[in-house]
Amino acid sequence: MKPIWIVDDDQSIRFVLEKALLREGLATRSFTSPKELLSALDVAGEDDGPQVLVSDIRMPGGSGLDLLEKVKVRLPGLPVIIMTAFSDLDSAVSAFQGGAFEYLPKPFDLPKAVELIRRAVQESQREQVAEDRMSETPEMLGQAPAMQDVFRAIGRLSQSNVTVMITGESGSGKELVARALHKHSTRANGPFIAINTAAIPKELLESELFGHERGAFTGAQSMRRGRFEQAEGGTLFLDEIGDMPFDLQTRLLRVLSDGHFYRVGGHSAIKAHVRVIAATHQDLERRVKDGVFREDLFHRLNVIRLRLPALRERGEDVPALTRHFLQQSAKQLGVEPKRIADAALAQLAQFEFPGNVRQLENICHWLTVMAPAQVIEVKDLPPEVLASRWARESAPASAGSSEPIVIPAAHAPLLDIDRSAPSPAAATSGSAWSALAAVGSAWETGLEAEALSLLAAGNTDVWDVLSKRFESKLIQTALTNTRGRRIEAAMKLGIGRNTITRKIQELGLE
Repeated sequence: MKPIWIVDDDQSIRFVLEKALLREGLATRSFTSPKELLSALDVAGEDDGPQVLVSDIRMPGGSGLDLLEKVKVRLPGLPVIIMTAFSDLDSAVSAFQGGAFEYLPKPFDLPKAVELIRRAVQESQREQVAEDRMSETPEMLGQAPAMQDVFRAIGRLSQSNVTVMITGESGSGKELVARALHKHSTRANGPFIAINTAAIPKELLESELFGHERGAFTGAQSMRRGRFEQAEGGTLFLDEIGDMPFDLQTRLLRVLSDGHFYRVGGHSAIKAHVRVIAATHQDLERRVKDGVFREDLFHRLNVIRLRLPALRERGEDVPALTRHFLQQSAKQLGVEPKRIADAALAQLAQFEFPGNVRQLENICHWLTVMAPAQVIEVKDLPPEVLASRWARESAPASAGSSEPIVIPAAHAPLLDIDRSAPSPAAATSGSAWSALAAVGSAWETGLEAEALSLLAAGNTDVWDVLSKRFESKLIQTALTNTRGRRIEAAMKLGIGRNTITRKIQELGLE
């Protein structure tokens, strides 16, 4: 195993850490300044570089934060633990923004420091495996048997121009499958044009698909090529085909039947050399029976049907997809990729994902911004995931217990990254939000019952009693969430650090 590198100008700190880590069977290498460490890094080979870097924040000849920035450029996956005797908020924020694994204020408890370093070692080893896998990541991820069936089907269809119908729930990745079918077909050098037929108003959809001639309708001041012409020699992907207006279905059927179409307002037939791939989340057989989808068009489109499984049917793919999306999110936002603990991955894998892969991707965007540390723990997961967990765990006991369940304030939804797409909260199933609502009402009902009990007993200090209990529980929960870091707890609660210190003293929480 590669050594733990320690850089600190304080010889006693280096000595104590070296001895403690040696007792744990962890090799170390120490430096007195950032300059000395960077010089060693220049000549270090792949096998004798650092497994973890533990750095002081203020040293003669350089700052630990500057060192963090330089090291991350060279070794982006290296866990870096920042130590400081100056426990100020700016340093903590800077350390995490720079991609620090953890922030360790001095003086520290030695066993806890060793435990933190050992956890960083484990993360380093696991991330190395994950990075090796990511370097070999294909265009689509999936080890589940249902996804392997999809991959095999894409392979079989690679040399065919047959029309394909992709079915599956919203957010399951139907367009990705369509793109893969195009990429591995004989039309790969041609364009791939996608259109969501449900997202375009009925009066505009015909022009979008087939184009229009100048003067065909009010506002048509020039000729416009439609999606069929744009996809010439390539593939046209018609998403949500089940929502296509009935009268347009007739025009589409004609194109699929004889390969010709007319622009809106046009009189000359245009030959379409296009492969059509359609997709829908709806039951087209049911829509045919209901008379809202043409049966002859259904049979034209349904030559080969590919069913894409929902994410809940392929839980074993959640870890790989999560790491992939965390990498993507970090790249898009220009930040250090976050790592996720095994327990948090296991919790995600149990979630039903009503929004499927798209919801998981949105959750990873949320975690990249909102998770407080570089390693995502279970407590950092968004509220809809935790709500489903609490609903499962509390359901059997809730009938026989009046004990209210309280959601930590740290898990309140704070940010919606992409306002054009459903946020993780927006994609949450009704059952999950019902659980959240039930938890919230239970907390309020419990408070009301306690207040009524005290008032009925004739108490005249109900406000003070309940306020102190409320503040105590809130502060204790925040401190548990931040592992005892008062400044971070105060920041999460939205109060000042002097306020939280005073409250801890007043409430006897020392």
